[in-house]
Amino acid sequence: MKRRDLVTGAGIAAVAAGLTACGAKPGTGTGAAKSDIKLQWKMVTSWPTNFPGLGTGAAALAEMISKASGGRITVKVFGAGEMASAFEVFDMVGRGTAQMGHSASYYWKGKMPAAPFFSAYPFGLNAQEMNGWLYAGGGLELWRKLYAPHNVVPFPAGNTGVQMAGWFRKEIKSVADLKGLSMRIPGLGGEVLARVGGTPQNIPGGEIFSALQSGAIDAAEWVGPYNDLAFGLHKVAPYCYYPGWHEPGSTLECIVNKEAYESLPEDLQTIVADCCQATNIQMLSEYTARNQQALEKLKLEPGVKFLPLPADVLAALKAASVAVLADVAASDPMAKEVYESLQKFQASAKAWHEVSEEAFYSARR
Repeated sequence: MKRRDLVTGAGIAAVAAGLTACGAKPGTGTGAAKSDIKLQWKMVTSWPTNFPGLGTGAAALAEMISKASGGRITVKVFGAGEMASAFEVFDMVGRGTAQMGHSASYYWKGKMPAAPFFSAYPFGLNAQEMNGWLYAGGGLELWRKLYAPHNVVPFPAGNTGVQMAGWFRKEIKSVADLKGLSMRIPGLGGEVLARVGGTPQNIPGGEIFSALQSGAIDAAEWVGPYNDLAFGLHKVAPYCYYPGWHEPGSTLECIVNKEAYESLPEDLQTIVADCCQATNIQMLSEYTARNQQALEKLKLEPGVKFLPLPADVLAALKAASVAVLADVAASDPMAKEVYESLQKFQASAKAWHEVSEEAFYSARR
């Protein structure tokens, strides 16, 4: 009853009941179904504690699991740097030092070439399409296949929607302005930037402002207005460019230690899975609402300019993206399998959206 009331109260009962792809598939639910189970889990995250959207989303997930399980699982959240650095989350969960983590798969590119595909890839799927691929297009099964050797079970647990291209200290007028540009941009987007002459840097969110302020980097992408305003990036880099070609629908992950997950009774496995799915939808809803509010505030800030990337810059980035993605797919059998699945799904989604989403947006203008 508590679980039902919690999910219904959040306005997402259909999430818990309707989509089964996120259910308790990886484990067999070998743990005994005892009502007196009392587990204390740790969740390490890649975000500053209670950072809007990302940090608060992880905290809400932890609270939801605790309440939905009737206190049988209590989850304590540790922000980036408290128990592990932002980039140590995966290893901490795999070792079992923490039972859960909240992060983004593109941070594990050095471990698994296919990992970034499950968060975002340049000129790829938007949030709606990512959810379609993961929950109903075979994506989640591939994700779990990739993580299984590392003793980790992944769940989609958040999405930022289309991001911004980033904040720049100077204007970008042509492809030439990308040459030598030092920019905070992780994942496959960073590889694309390097392909056109830039220098990508993988910097945790909490360090971006100081790196921009000191001139250690020339530009940075983070998320979008909601999170960028919280960090004050506009104060040190006044030019904000769009669209977010590199992250069109960034899925965040909840990762669970495989042994810890499989030791749970089946009902607790289902609670963890359903709470992750509820968080996945709730976070996207929050970003959709809050980004617009933050955008309005930022437009009133002196000196701040929102500008579209020049057509030749986007064309160069897209051409470089095609080459980078092909190279990644050719470098690793699992990356090839995942990318081929994505290509097939993206082509299908594109054909449908041309006569649905895109046609509607055009008509609505």
